[in-house]
Amino acid sequence: MAGSMKTPMTLSDYLKKILTARVYDVAVETPLEMASALSARMDNTVLLKREDQQSVFSFKLRGAYNKLVQLSPDQLRKGVICASAGNHAQGVALGARKLGARAVVVMPETTPQLKIDAVRALGGEVLLYGESYSDAYQHALEQQEKQGLTFVHPFDDPDVIAGQGTIAMEILRQHQGPLDAVFVAIGGGGLVAGVACYIKAVRPEIRVIGVQMNDSDAMAQSARAHERVQLHDVGLFSDGTAVKLVGQETFRLAHEWVDEFVTVDTDAVCAAIKDVFIDTRSIVEPAGAMAVAAIKQYVQERGTHGQTYAAILCGANMNFDRLRFIAERAQVGEEREALLAVTIPEERGSFRRFCELIGQLPGGTARSVTEFNYRITEGTQAHVFVGLTTASRGESPQLASTFARHGFAAIDLTHDELAKEHIRHLVGGRTSAAGDERLLRFVFPERPGALLKFLSLLQPNWNISLFHYRNQGADYGRILVGIQVPPPDHAAFLIFLETLGYPWVEETDNPAYRLFLKA
Repeated sequence: MAGSMKTPMTLSDYLKKILTARVYDVAVETPLEMASALSARMDNTVLLKREDQQSVFSFKLRGAYNKLVQLSPDQLRKGVICASAGNHAQGVALGARKLGARAVVVMPETTPQLKIDAVRALGGEVLLYGESYSDAYQHALEQQEKQGLTFVHPFDDPDVIAGQGTIAMEILRQHQGPLDAVFVAIGGGGLVAGVACYIKAVRPEIRVIGVQMNDSDAMAQSARAHERVQLHDVGLFSDGTAVKLVGQETFRLAHEWVDEFVTVDTDAVCAAIKDVFIDTRSIVEPAGAMAVAAIKQYVQERGTHGQTYAAILCGANMNFDRLRFIAERAQVGEEREALLAVTIPEERGSFRRFCELIGQLPGGTARSVTEFNYRITEGTQAHVFVGLTTASRGESPQLASTFARHGFAAIDLTHDELAKEHIRHLVGGRTSAAGDERLLRFVFPERPGALLKFLSLLQPNWNISLFHYRNQGADYGRILVGIQVPPPDHAAFLIFLETLGYPWVEETDNPAYRLFLKA
């Protein structure tokens, strides 16, 4: 009972904890560098806090070690345990090795081998359990009790929060001039809580802006509701911030001390990864680029000039294979590429007229075709999927209108998720044999048996009429499936989707599907 009535820690309490945090046995003071190219383009000074340069390529070792070093000799002798799919796991393993303690790390079975190997290389004992972080977390709690270990929470712990807060201490020491805002990516909230506590205690005039993915915004939703909100599903592109429920203590601190929350999308983060690479020649993970994406969005929406913003590059642990997807989406995220579906008459000379029009578009001398997909049809019209470089943001609707004025009906697909992920690779796939076809996008876990589970739940009279998959080097896969479902079976099909349990979006009425794939 006494524990439940404990007085919440104050801003002053956290300031003391941050100032006395033990992190530099394993962490280094990372540079705060100006992003010269991005600053010039934004007409604002953008500073990059290079936490991607830590030995485990993430800030997480700060909080993990500060927690471990507070434990008693008896607790360290018995060992520690955590649940993590990546960066926190490496921080705990490194800290435990430094202190001579046993570290057990429970990771989901879907964790990429790269991350498993990294934890083992640091001396951690890896237990693979369950399909998600939640499964691994529950198993870790069971093993904690069973083996007498001490649980090290990835974010919802005052010592962990204080360790992450040392990043803000370094930023303010490294840059003592004007600083308008610090942008911080949010998963469970440990980083933003520590940063906000230090900044608001020392320089409260600096704005602290939390950043979340638009499909994993548990903290932003919680702040609006003034209580913690648990998400049913979270997007997995930024796996480092894919948290369904933020911490109780991190929410309390963020709700009180974070000035604003913004959300960014996948394309914007891909473009930000490219921006960071241009300025640093380093590649950060999606979570590491979220703060940069938010600064760009913030400047565009508010039209600021001459201000100074800091972005925390919080991590760089990413499978190399994901770069293909990121590079593909970065141009669209920066709105340097427009994707269009253009209808042209299937007659002699029309293709030539279409190509000539591309050269005559506004800015045509510098414009180039980035993608062109076409297949002849038996009808009187052909549908072309074309990508064009753009000179400025928001130009794609104007291009579509220009084509239409010259007799080529056009649809702007620049922000159409189905077109960007799948249609561009499947143009020309019409067939009259695909009657009663329903088209769905799924997110499958990348593990043996995932597809078998899907197929085993399908009724024998439902036929797969389309299947498209591209491996992106992540712990999930994006799948496009066409299934022939007779109308009387629609209710049973909905039950199938609910039973399957994989995130899905139906695209049967998507205009891109109707133009390029549907007979």
